[in-house]
This record gives sequence, C-alpha cells and structure tokens, in this order.
Amino acid sequence: MGQLRDKIRGMFNDQRTYYWIFAVVLVMPNLFLCFTEPLGLFAKIALILVPEAMYMLFLLVFRRPGIPMLIFSPMFIFGALQLVLLYLFGNSIVATDMFLTIASTNSNEAFELLDKLAPSLAGVIILYVPMIIFSIMSLRRSDRLLPSFRKRAAIVAGVVFLAGMIAMGIARKEDREYSGRLHVWPVNIFHNMYLAGEYLENTSRYHETSKDFTFNAISQHPDSIREVYIMVIGETARALNWQLYGYPRETTPLLSKTSNLVHFTDVLTQSNATYKSVPILLSPASAENYNDIFTQKSLITAYKEAGFRTVFLSNQMSNRSFVDFFAGEADTTCFLKEHMEGRTLKHEPFDSELLPMVDQLLAGGDQKLLIVLHTYGQHFNYTERYDAGGRYFGPDNFTSIKRKDRPLLINAYDNTVRSTDRFLTDIISRLSDMYAATAMLYISDHGEDILDDRRKLFLHASPIPSYYQLHVPLLMWFSDSYDDLWPEVRTNAQSHSELPVTSNVVFHTMLSLGGVETPIRQDSLTVVSPDFRVTTRHYLNDHNDPRTFDKIGLKHFDMVMIDSLGLDFPHH
Repeated sequence: MGQLRDKIRGMFNDQRTYYWIFAVVLVMPNLFLCFTEPLGLFAKIALILVPEAMYMLFLLVFRRPGIPMLIFSPMFIFGALQLVLLYLFGNSIVATDMFLTIASTNSNEAFELLDKLAPSLAGVIILYVPMIIFSIMSLRRSDRLLPSFRKRAAIVAGVVFLAGMIAMGIARKEDREYSGRLHVWPVNIFHNMYLAGEYLENTSRYHETSKDFTFNAISQHPDSIREVYIMVIGETARALNWQLYGYPRETTPLLSKTSNLVHFTDVLTQSNATYKSVPILLSPASAENYNDIFTQKSLITAYKEAGFRTVFLSNQMSNRSFVDFFAGEADTTCFLKEHMEGRTLKHEPFDSELLPMVDQLLAGGDQKLLIVLHTYGQHFNYTERYDAGGRYFGPDNFTSIKRKDRPLLINAYDNTVRSTDRFLTDIISRLSDMYAATAMLYISDHGEDILDDRRKLFLHASPIPSYYQLHVPLLMWFSDSYDDLWPEVRTNAQSHSELPVTSNVVFHTMLSLGGVETPIRQDSLTVVSPDFRVTTRHYLNDHNDPRTFDKIGLKHFDMVMIDSLGLDFPHH
C-alpha cells in the first residue's frame, strides 16, 4: 500500500500527469456524445479527435498546464450543462432552444427542479471540481513541462488533428447535412449560442418591428349579441394521461360527462418549448413561417380591433418572451404570481386562484369579451399544482427522479390532470350560466416525458422531442346559446375532431370562433370551418426551421406509441 501511495504521489509531482488528466477530462462530453448521438462512425471519430487535438495544443501554451486549464474553466459550465442535459433527455447537444429556455425560466422553476437532479449534479461535481484543484496544484509546483515533451505532444496533437479532419471529410461525404458547426462539440454550442443571441436581439426590437402591424379585423357577428370567449392555455399536459383520450384512470371525470364538448384526438404541438409553443397558439406564426412573429401581433389585438374587451390572466411568471409581448396587447393584463402579497417559494398559487378574477370579469357586463388564461397546469413539480384535497391518486410523495419512483410521479401527474379537469369544468359552468353566446377553447402548449420507457426521458423542451412531448389535448366547448346562433360551428368541429392537426390551427380557429374576420385568418386552418383542410404537419426545430415529423429524430419507442394510438404520421 505504501508503494502505491508513493507512486501516486510521484505522479502528481510531475506536470505531465496534469497535462494528460486535463486532456482526457476536457474531451469527456465528446465521449458521452459518441454513445448518445445518431452519428456515423467517422463523424464520431471527428467528434473526439478534432477537439482533443485543440485541447492538447491549448494546454501546451504555458509550461504549467494548470494555467490554460484555469483559463478554460468557464467551459466547465457548458460541459456540466451538457452532462445534465444528457441525464434528463438521453441525447443531443445543448441546443439553441435550451439557452433560450434557460433565459425565460424563472428562479422558482429552477429551484423546483434542481433538488431532483442530484445524481447528475453530483456527477458534474465529481468530474469538474477536482480539475480546479488539480489546476491549482499544477500552479503551485515549481517544475515545468520540458521543451522536449511540449514538442512531442504538439506533434501528436497535429497528427490527431489531421486524422480528425480526414474523418470529418469522410463524414461529410457520407451525410451531406453533416458539418463541424452542427456536429462537433463544443463548436456547435457556440454556434447555438450565436443563434440564441440573434433571436434575443430580434426579440428585443419586436415593439419597433411590429408597431405598424394591423389585422384590419372586423366582427362578423351582430353588435346586439353578447359574446364571451375564454381561451385556456394549458401547460405540459400530454393527451396520453387524459381519460377523455382513452386513459384508463379517471383523470377527467367531470369533462367526460360534459355536454357540448368536442375533443380533438390527433393534435401535435409545433414546439415542445413554452417560449415558442404559446406564441404559435396566439399568433399567425407557425413552424412554416415562424420568423413572421417578429413583425406581427396576436389574436388579442385582432379581437380588440373587432370591438372586444380583451384580458390576459396568467398563473406563470413573466419571462421577457413573446408571451409577455402578446399579453401586453390586452386591455387588462395580470400575472397573478407577481401581484400576490406574501408569495414565497413555498406558496405558489393554484390555477383555481384565477377563477375569482374571471368571476369579476364575467360580472362586468361587457358586451364583447375575450379572456385568455395562461395556466400552470401540469408543470413540474407536480405535487405543487394541487392541494391536499386534490390528492386522489396516491402515494405521490416522490423524492427523486428515478425509474423506481415512476409510479409516484405518475400519481402526482395524474392528480394535476384532475385539477385541470375541475378548473375547466368550473369555467364551463360559469359560461353556461350566462345569458350570452359563450365558448371555451383549451389546448396545452406541449406534453411531458415521465420516464416512460427505457430511455428514462424526463420533462420537456429536449432538443429532440418524444411522442410524449408532442401529443396534446385540444378541447372546445359551446354554450347552448352559441349553438342556437351558429350550430354549424360545433358541427364542423365535431366532424374534424379525429383529423390530424398541429397547434398552429388554434390561432385561426379562435378568430373564427369569435366571428373575427381578417385577411390574416385562413379558414383552411380553422377546425370549425367547412373549409378546413388537412395539410402536411410540421415541427419547429431548434434552429427555427420547419421539419416534417418523420425528420425530427423520433425513435422506435415513439413510433410504437404513435402507431398504437393510430395517430397520422408521414411514414404511412
């Protein structure tokens, strides 16, 4: 034992030991990505060799490798983020959407998640904290890397780089979509950071680029008819766990008994990230024309132009995204969490706390009224979305995000769906009691992974989505008074309820539902119109390019679910 201890001590008395340790640790994210990414053999070789050669050369800039390692230490953040991402989602690099999602995530959401990521965070600490310590130890040593070693190491690095570039060239011949900036870590991270910065810059100029936009909207309905429409935007609700969609548990017992309700069975979101998916619901922008979002406004402005009083109520925090911009178009805007006295990390309002505000608005007597409710729905941490009385499925006291705890996670998640069931039914009850033409539309922004298969995927907003993040519930309810005036609307909705659609139909459908006519409205995308037509469905990828769903990286497990549920898919 003593000899081994002396040998180890002797190793750490040599700067060459630190050099090689640093060279290996820096390339660790690349090694992980070789196992997680769908890359060809030569692309994987390039993924390792090209960065490794650059690391080896960089570590030779100073004669004590601890100096360049400390200079490089900010990259530990990206390495840590990459490893946590792989822990959560199983694959993919830190994408543009990830940077933008982080920028739009409030501190409460972060704290709710961090304490459940202990295994990945522990791994990151074990990997990178010792590197800081070793760097300091290298600095404190009096010896230096000898010129002969630096020369030999530089030659080796050059050979490694040349081999990596050859592998990259072969990879390019095998796959025309392959490129270093997209498939070599960390080059792709910096590329995605640039794209995220470009998006944020364009977003910051939104008020200037959209100030002259108008829908030229008018109302097709008589002024004498009182109309109230409520659009409810759900959060992280996946259709799979809704009783209405065939789930064996009683998660929507109230909605399942509600008359005049139409639910659409084959609806896929165009984005699995809230900061993009919600604006697609509210505006003419879609996966096919997403960049139009920088110059256009939302359906709230269209309703205002048509003579409606508009209200936006949110149970989420403002986050400097298009959701906030569109909310600000309303006559009345309120982010509930930002107006609560005594709010703490331990007290988050439930969606039901929006109802008293809805009651005041409905009692106000407005002749034409649009209310948009942005709920918190099924967002993690699930147990924080309902009170003790809402704990129908148990036990739900999960303490970690592990496969063995999945039954507890599902119980908690299903309880949140029951909470949404009650919330929507309460809204319908209020609307049905009114002497007015009323209707409600509900859709979730995206779904959620809950350790559903051996991939052990969790949460949403992953660079490559899964079935569980894509299939969302879309419901419409019509009052008897609405049916009496415009019976064809619900009839059309019912006739289209099993057709394949994507979330971009909601904007056009909401305009048609309220009789708001504008040149921007496309009745071919309106599920309550006889002119509705099924079109090729697209998903908005990480670089804001439209991709058909067979081109976004869905895996075998996803296809099994899609086929078992009979959802329309391009491979058919």
